Amino acid sequence: MSKTPTSVKAKKRCCKDGPRCKRCPVVLKRLAHQGLAERVGKRRYELSAQLKKKHVKRARAR
Repeated sequence: MSKTPTSVKAKKRCCKDGPRCKRCPVVLKRLAHQGLAERVGKRRYELSAQLKKKHVKRARAR
């Protein structure tokens, strides 16, 4: 994901789609546990520079 923003605001609620959307709070929380995102505020996350498409795809999986 070369053109991802460094800061992402999570949605209020999970949409329960399969696969989950990229702004879903569950996806961002999973990325934070892997060390690929850092939680800044209640709903704001800073994404890591090492974040790749395969990491996001794995976090979005159901």
